[in-house]
Order: sequence, then C-alpha cells, then structure tokens
Amino acid sequence: MESNHGKDLTTIQKQLGRAPRVFRKVVTRCPHGFPLTIECEPELNGAPFPTLYWLTCPFLRKKISQLEAEGKIRDIENLLETDQEFKKKYFMAHDKIIELRDKLVRNQDVRIKLRKMGTGGIRNFSTVKCLHLHVADYLSGVKNPIGEIVLLKIDKLYCSPDSVLCK
Repeated sequence: MESNHGKDLTTIQKQLGRAPRVFRKVVTRCPHGFPLTIECEPELNGAPFPTLYWLTCPFLRKKISQLEAEGKIRDIENLLETDQEFKKKYFMAHDKIIELRDKLVRNQDVRIKLRKMGTGGIRNFSTVKCLHLHVADYLSGVKNPIGEIVLLKIDKLYCSPDSVLCK
C-alpha cells in the first residue's frame, strides 16, 4: 500500500505536470482532500529556492492565471503605490516568509542570499511577480494581503466533486 506521502507526490506530479523538485510536505488540502499548497525546501542542489509555498491545485491555478491575463498584477502594483497600509502589510508578509524559510535553511551561504529575497525570490518588495505565489502564502497561513485580495476576486475557489482534476 502506498504511503500518504507517496500518494501526495503522485497527485502533485499530476497537478503540476511534472515531479516537484523541492517538495517538503503538504500544507493545505482542498475540500476533496487533495493537496492545495505544499511547502518547499529552500535549497536545491546548494542553490537558493526562494518559493516556500507552492500552489498545486490546477483549478485554482487556472482561475488565478485568468486574473493575471486580465491585468490584475498591474492593478495590485498600483494599489501598492497608493495605499501605504496595504503596502506595509505586504512588506510584513515578505518578512514572515523570510523568517519561516530561514528556519529550514541548512547552508549559510544560501541563508545569506535568501534573506535578501521575499516570497518567490522577489527582491523589490514594491512588485508582485505573480499572483499564484501570494495566494499560496495566504492559503498556507501567511497574512499576505495580495493573496487575500486575489481569492476575493474568484467566484468559485474549488472544483465541484464531479469535475475533480486531481483524480
């Protein structure tokens, strides 16, 4: 019988269309019990891997990609320029990722490099990069205001039981 870890790896591979390179564990699951977000190792072959949380759900990833295609990244970057309270919360989310990720790093050289990067390797905290990583952070327990806003813009967060993409 395959272990939960093995089943999760098989599901994640199906979700992503490839094997995850830095998988540590499943952090959150969808209502159907499949991995929704995973935690990643912060190092890959001695090099920094700055994405701590990864969104694996193909349904939600597609919804978020549609928002990106509609220009929502630009809209949120404009919000970062005009709303100082929102910007402060966003910077705090980067700081939280740096703190959490730092606890997992073993290589001191990698640690030094990663401390200069926020979520997903973002160096300029006034930029967004992609919406998926902010949603992954938010769903994994980090108070990322971008992830929260993005989820509010999505009408349906999970696929229906009769159309589960992860089976």
